[in-house]
Amino acid sequence: MTDPTPPLAPRRPHRHVAHGHERTDDWFWLHDAEDPEVVAYLEAENRYAEQVLAPLSALRDELFDEIRTRVQETDAGPPTRSGGWWYYARTFEGLQYAVQCRLADPDGVLSAAEVAGATRSGRPEREEVVLDENELAGGSDFLAVGVYDISPDHSLLAYGIDLDGSEKYSLRFRDLSTGRDRPEVIDGVYYGSAWSADGSIFFYTRPDEAMRPWQVWAHRLGDPPGDDRLVFQEDDARFFVDVELSRTRARIVIHSASKTSSEVRWLDASAPAGEPVVLLPRRPGVEYDAEHDGDGWLIRTNAAEPGGGPRTNFALLRLTGGDGAGPTVAEIIGHRAEVKLESVDAFAGFTAVVERSAEDGLERIRILDRSGGDHVIDQPEAAYTLTGGHNPEWDQDAYRFGYTSMVTPRTSIDYRVPSRAREVVWAQIVHGYDPSQFRTERLWADAGDGARVPITLVCRRDQEPDGSAAGLLYGYGAYEISVDPTFSPNNMNLVRRGVVMAIAHVRGGGELGRRWYEQGRMENKANTFTDFIAAAEALVAAGWVGAGRLAARGGSAGGLLMGAVLNMRPDLWRVMVAEVPFVDVVTTMSDTSLPLTVTEWEEWGDPLNDPAAYQRMVGYSPYDNVAAGRPYPALYVTAGLNDPNVGFWEPAKWVTRLRWAGAGTAGRPLVLRTEMGAGHQGPSGRYDAWRDEARIQAFVLDQLTPAGGG
Repeated sequence: MTDPTPPLAPRRPHRHVAHGHERTDDWFWLHDAEDPEVVAYLEAENRYAEQVLAPLSALRDELFDEIRTRVQETDAGPPTRSGGWWYYARTFEGLQYAVQCRLADPDGVLSAAEVAGATRSGRPEREEVVLDENELAGGSDFLAVGVYDISPDHSLLAYGIDLDGSEKYSLRFRDLSTGRDRPEVIDGVYYGSAWSADGSIFFYTRPDEAMRPWQVWAHRLGDPPGDDRLVFQEDDARFFVDVELSRTRARIVIHSASKTSSEVRWLDASAPAGEPVVLLPRRPGVEYDAEHDGDGWLIRTNAAEPGGGPRTNFALLRLTGGDGAGPTVAEIIGHRAEVKLESVDAFAGFTAVVERSAEDGLERIRILDRSGGDHVIDQPEAAYTLTGGHNPEWDQDAYRFGYTSMVTPRTSIDYRVPSRAREVVWAQIVHGYDPSQFRTERLWADAGDGARVPITLVCRRDQEPDGSAAGLLYGYGAYEISVDPTFSPNNMNLVRRGVVMAIAHVRGGGELGRRWYEQGRMENKANTFTDFIAAAEALVAAGWVGAGRLAARGGSAGGLLMGAVLNMRPDLWRVMVAEVPFVDVVTTMSDTSLPLTVTEWEEWGDPLNDPAAYQRMVGYSPYDNVAAGRPYPALYVTAGLNDPNVGFWEPAKWVTRLRWAGAGTAGRPLVLRTEMGAGHQGPSGRYDAWRDEARIQAFVLDQLTPAGGG
């Protein structure tokens, strides 16, 4: 049987000229999703991928079955109390999507743990279905719910659905007493929403043609959507807009933010027809967010101290006196060089602050009481990750948060502030998993410029760093996003087969504070790539992974990381997975008609108007630096035809150029799989997502095994 022949898109040279420099783009024509030849090419790549992957079908099915067996398919998630109700999500064996439910408890006689136990063991008699996402999906291959907002009196649900991955949502309103939708439908809605205090007006956001959320609108229930009122419009193309109702339910908060500055406006939720009031005017380089605390505002900000230095890792201030009109400012938590202030949640009786150590990257929760005292919630493991919890009520005495590590499945915890008691409300069920059979380790890589890059790994308990194991290194490194180590039932497929799974916490992320981010963006972007290479070399040098047995994986901005390190050190990787990779950096960042471009200039630089930024990007853009004759590893690349964040043409062009350069030969295949009916997140249904993950894992395992890949 002969090997399948990959498709090869023809060259059609297109000249890009900027700042006296010329680039030739032979596959610029692949940008047009309306071109039948482009669609035909993507479909040909999908057919080729299926042919290449066909011999792995038995392994793929085995891996899928393992994921499915490990997961509790019929289950109920952690319940959250709001008003006189408990809200939670159900899943059912064989169904792709969740069913959102609620349980009446007007007198508050049930605890969260009791509700979790009752809903997991069956369906309580008083349970109501709020929204069945499976019914919404109908015959569509894709479904995303981008807006889900219960009215203050719990009689209505505002929800927005997307059926193609474009992240443009159709907003509807459901009467929860009848389960029927009201007649009005509002199309072209984005994330973010808020109800007025009486539930008569609903606030939502709209994106512009470049998919930048720039407007806040108000819809009065019962009125035609054409009569909706424009509340606020953000004309600065660097800024994104969001809207939410404060936990006090007294303020509707509009947040405008670029990558380097922000501004908050507010309306009285009881007088929603008013005009938004600016809390603190925007200033270049000053970021802040605001939490209404009943009679004032808690402000998390990096604004410089009066007469002092910058608050790089943020400080916590309190504003009182007229909601910003002649405010009195008091500092609650000052700036700390080694601790980043991550987030603030205000409640009637306390404030919860999440902060992160710039030394070890671990988060901790600090509780501030109204009398001025504070304490930190102890955690049971030396290395862990805190995840968000839903805390909708202003007057609650427990703080909900999530907890996990690379060996500890997800748990939801209620921390009773008055008693300091910790109660596990809900714990993820993982069938056949014994945490004592696995271990997690933290090691550090020398980046070469004095920086030490943290690496977190998980492996079987019986494995020693003797240089014999295969490994997979994951990385991201952008937008100050921290890729914290969490438990993954899917990853257990690889770990139990002896693959060491590791995360490189590279610069550009936020794992070690704001400076860690600053050292991996703009003119410092190359540090992200060299950090990842240093982490890979450290894994091999320490014996955790054998030379020639290392995989790399990243998506979106992490796909840029994959493309850059592929060009810099193709010899390090046996196999690489690049999901919806941002690889055509210069062309994309020069096209202001595309989503995200202008606001992203503060992350990457402006190649249109800044010659230095242009030259810097040309130097690392993966697509522009592909060269022939390199020892390319096996490559698995994904794209989404409706992706508004990374255009499908970026991975398509990159794969084509790699083929022309000789990648995908010598038993190291190169495949591109494009989701023709989805966007940035890939398949939306859980079974489809598991099948997709099993397909990727089979490809990786085949290449990492001694007999695989040639």
